[in-house]
Amino acid sequence: MANLRLNKILAQAGLSSRRGADRLIADGRVAVNGAITRELATLADPERDVVTVDGRPLPRAEAKHYLLLHKPAGYVTSVSDPRGRPVVSQLVADVDARLYPVGRLDWDVEGALLMTNDGALTHRLLHPRYGLPRVYEAEVDGRVVPGALERWRRGVVLDDGPARAVEVTVVHGGRDATLLELTFTEGRKHEVKRYCAALGHRVRRLRRIAFGPVRLGDLPRGRYRRLTPREVSALRAAADAGGPKSR
Repeated sequence: MANLRLNKILAQAGLSSRRGADRLIADGRVAVNGAITRELATLADPERDVVTVDGRPLPRAEAKHYLLLHKPAGYVTSVSDPRGRPVVSQLVADVDARLYPVGRLDWDVEGALLMTNDGALTHRLLHPRYGLPRVYEAEVDGRVVPGALERWRRGVVLDDGPARAVEVTVVHGGRDATLLELTFTEGRKHEVKRYCAALGHRVRRLRRIAFGPVRLGDLPRGRYRRLTPREVSALRAAADAGGPKSR
């Protein structure tokens, strides 16, 4: 597991807020592997290091859950919505843990969405420097011929900067619409829709079929499954492989 700031570890254990945890550290009440630290920037691994407060070990961390949800269109990627719209957390409500989506899919987009309570892994998977691939199927207006794909792979400039699909293939082509498979390594807002529009093709329907090494497969819409231990290990390895060389 990645090292975390000590105040975050204390907050995740439910002892206090991060600000309150900073006070505990500054007061010399927190020790890591038996050594008291007053440095607020102290890092520790909650799975390997022994963290104590006033000599008492932290409460045991809750069990980690890792799910793959086939998000349907019409659901907000959130745990709540002030407008009362359906949210993805309702689709995993029978799991005895508070799960959060890893990233987001637009309200009208369906497909692979990871749900977990592992905040450290979520952070690594979403950080741009790790470049985890997201694979989408996009049905777009008009005909995209194979000869035009080089242009699609060169990239475009969007209003928030350059963007590039690392891979684009034609799954099925028709006269009025084309089904494309596109791979991106960022999770920018509406990126796939904006990318296709910049190339002159409006997205009719969008589905994410893979997030890193985890593929949607034939999981029914609106259903979820637990990731296998091999898939969880593959996600961790993918994040580690994309990290800084000094790690």
